[in-house]
Amino acid sequence: MTEEYDVASLDTFGAKSRLEVGDAAYDIYRLDAVAGHERLPYSLKILLENLLRTEDGANITADHIRALGEWDPSAEPSVEIQFTPGRVLMQDFTGVPCVVDLATMREAVVDLGGDPTKVNPLAPAELVIDHSVIADLFGAPDSFARNVELEYERNRERYQFLRWGQTAFNEFKVVPPGTGIVHQVNVEHLARTVIVRDGVAYPDTCVGTDSHTTMVNGLGVLGWGVGGIEAEAAMLGQPVSMLIPKVVGFKLSGELPEGVTATDLVLTITEMLRKHGVVGKFVEFYGPGVSAVPLANRATIGNMSPEYGSTVAIFPLDDETIKYLTLTGRSAAETALVEAYAKAQGLWHDAAAEPNYSERLELDLSSIEPSIAGPKRPQDRVPLKSSKAGFRAALVDYVGTDGVESGLDEASAESFPASDSPAFHGVNGHSEPHESATAMQRRASKKVTVTGTDGNSYELDHGHVVIAAITSCTNTSNPQVMLGAALLARNAVDKGLTRKPWVKTTLAPGSKVVTDYYDRSGLTPYLEKLGFNLVGYGCTTCIGNSGPILPEASAAVNEHDLTVVSVLSGNRNFEGRINPDVKMNYLASPPLVIAYALAGTMDIDLLTEPLGTGSDGQPVFLKDIWPSAHEINEVVASAIDPAQFADSYADVFAGDEKWQGLPTPTGNTFAWDQESTYVRKPPYFEGMTMETTPVVDFTGARVLAKLGDSVTTDHISPASTIKADSPAGKYLAEHGVERRDFNSYGSRRGNHEVMIRGTFANIRLRNQIAPGTEGGFTTNFLSGAVESIYDASQAYQAAGVPLVILSGKEYGSGSSRDWAAKGTALLGVKAVIAESYERIHRSNLIGMGVLPLQYPAGQNAESLGLTGTETFEITGVTALNDGGIPETVHVKADGVEFDAVVRIDTPGEADYYRNGGILQYVLRGMVRVG
Repeated sequence: MTEEYDVASLDTFGAKSRLEVGDAAYDIYRLDAVAGHERLPYSLKILLENLLRTEDGANITADHIRALGEWDPSAEPSVEIQFTPGRVLMQDFTGVPCVVDLATMREAVVDLGGDPTKVNPLAPAELVIDHSVIADLFGAPDSFARNVELEYERNRERYQFLRWGQTAFNEFKVVPPGTGIVHQVNVEHLARTVIVRDGVAYPDTCVGTDSHTTMVNGLGVLGWGVGGIEAEAAMLGQPVSMLIPKVVGFKLSGELPEGVTATDLVLTITEMLRKHGVVGKFVEFYGPGVSAVPLANRATIGNMSPEYGSTVAIFPLDDETIKYLTLTGRSAAETALVEAYAKAQGLWHDAAAEPNYSERLELDLSSIEPSIAGPKRPQDRVPLKSSKAGFRAALVDYVGTDGVESGLDEASAESFPASDSPAFHGVNGHSEPHESATAMQRRASKKVTVTGTDGNSYELDHGHVVIAAITSCTNTSNPQVMLGAALLARNAVDKGLTRKPWVKTTLAPGSKVVTDYYDRSGLTPYLEKLGFNLVGYGCTTCIGNSGPILPEASAAVNEHDLTVVSVLSGNRNFEGRINPDVKMNYLASPPLVIAYALAGTMDIDLLTEPLGTGSDGQPVFLKDIWPSAHEINEVVASAIDPAQFADSYADVFAGDEKWQGLPTPTGNTFAWDQESTYVRKPPYFEGMTMETTPVVDFTGARVLAKLGDSVTTDHISPASTIKADSPAGKYLAEHGVERRDFNSYGSRRGNHEVMIRGTFANIRLRNQIAPGTEGGFTTNFLSGAVESIYDASQAYQAAGVPLVILSGKEYGSGSSRDWAAKGTALLGVKAVIAESYERIHRSNLIGMGVLPLQYPAGQNAESLGLTGTETFEITGVTALNDGGIPETVHVKADGVEFDAVVRIDTPGEADYYRNGGILQYVLRGMVRVG
């Protein structure tokens, strides 16, 4: 794919060369120009090429390139490099603020006398609207259409804004609602694998505003999730700062056995890597088993990278990559370039090679067994053969021992053979000794009779499955498991099985290709007969957009405190994430999701107990309806071809009639609606001039919050539902928004007024200067009153009082969220003093003009005697005006004095801070160039 390209390299190493592919020729930067390149892992070779191509002598120097070539696998990461992503990927929740900032920059350019059309992404930026559809309606032929209608009603303002951005900005494209999930669309269509811009060919790399951007690692593309500020910086041509990481080599051998799915494989890998510890590291798969892993399985493994904590989980390029690119409609010229480039650069997988790795793990694929994960973490794998025992043990944590009787009930005794007898391993007759029946405890029970809207009654109990969702790009991108589920549905219908009446069943594929091959294979009617009608093309249940469970079930759950279950083919199952009525959540493959919908309970051993009774009066077991791998592969071969992908993505950015019919503002600058509660112009550039304002020392500063260790961006940045009595809820009510239309903080990320009112408002936050409270409260030292952090900050700002945050270790850990830094800055916080920082949040604070400081080694607020009630004076900050970075600044607080370490770590970060933030820095540069 050819694109514009404006990066020039100093080329100190003379790496620039030519690559001929067929009738075409391209400039490339050869890795063999750098000593040591041949021993590097695949992922670091991608970084090496990136530095060679972007060497500018300032941010990226020859020393950085040498450091990468001389990489020591055993060393702790210490060398910081600047990575320049080839493109930026966004979903709608996290992408909207990025576009809001671009729109605001255009107006600021006008105010500074520049041309607004000069403000555009400098790297390709693509946004997929996939996080907004909610599975409100299900189990009916019109579920999809009705859910889309509701989606447009709720999000019309946001969609109009994004539609304007799609027409106003160069290099910015939007995939409209009802098309697919961002990461599946990325793998199937957006990913280039090798990019060509202005005649230069180089590896596709990307950063995304969603942690599961790593799904594209399965295609050999180096990419990962970042915060919105980093994504904006990348869009505007700024490099992403990172340490050269440790790389964990994960050797694969063997092949998956019959009856085992990609989901089973990825849950095993997640468990292994969580146990090993890979946070902040790259994981790279290699070895003879790689060729036995289909591309769709690789994408599933890459997708789960955030669940085991690695930055990436990447597969190298090989024949399977080319096969998938061809299948998904990429042209012959594109696939020829990918193969030729990879082989010329030493990026083609060699099954016998053993690159240098920091650490190594190994897995024999033939050892994988059917599994699920839960009830609250994706790394908590449970072998399917142990799922009943695992559920019963976990249930006690939710309901205690109330209703639990000692001994083994008759059903369990009958269904669990003795330890020396064979029982099913897998689902197709493989056997191995089963765990002893005596290991099974009797489960808690609280049966409640409920009556459905159809007038029929049923009993609801602890452990009943109330949501069964085929959802999430993790698995819906995988034809083997998706068609396996559909074949299982056909077999179940043929046997006369139906879903249990209390189960909400939803199907939310990651792209239209899935429904196309379902229709072509003739399997759609079988899914629909079991209630798995299409509800939308979006993340739905996996991100908590499950919609309500059946109303009578919800009433019974809340009245009788029942612990019910969801089963989903997603990647996250944290407590409270899936549905407010559901306490236990299990991840499973799409075929197992259907199996649990048929069973209706987690209190079942799917390998030995019947799912139900068939139309012939006989019990039906999972093994009776589970399709063979041969049958699945036959349907995959007959139902899927490149034309489907080409047709589905032929006009992917155009959208349907609803999208095209949206009234859309026109013009080079956005016409802000002053009544909008979704999209508002932020104040970042108010009063800005072309000349930077010298940085100043802080006097008379007060503490807004004094916090403990491990304060995460979840504590700082709002993301959940908006409560009526919160500052954000009151704001919406004052603007005429009904409680039922509050929506979530995520959907309102384009409105800074809502977001700053939610910053530091997490219900679990404990602010030590507001003792006895939990949530977003503080003491306003101007009045002595305990009030919301937002209200106090407004009073301080009106009085001209700068604010400080005090915190402990690992400040800002967790997912990197742009609003954790944006909200902090807009609350008037000028400095944070912490024991240590999560790297990305520290960088984001600087990007928003907030000074990150660190206590002297071995010291903290308590050891220094700080209570948070003091008035602070911070001096020495003005040394930044001289062009350097001071090592420390002096802090004086009511008799307590110490030198705080300045955590501005690079010259680029210092430039951002001197300009008041990264957006101001980029904006001034654009005006000067323009």
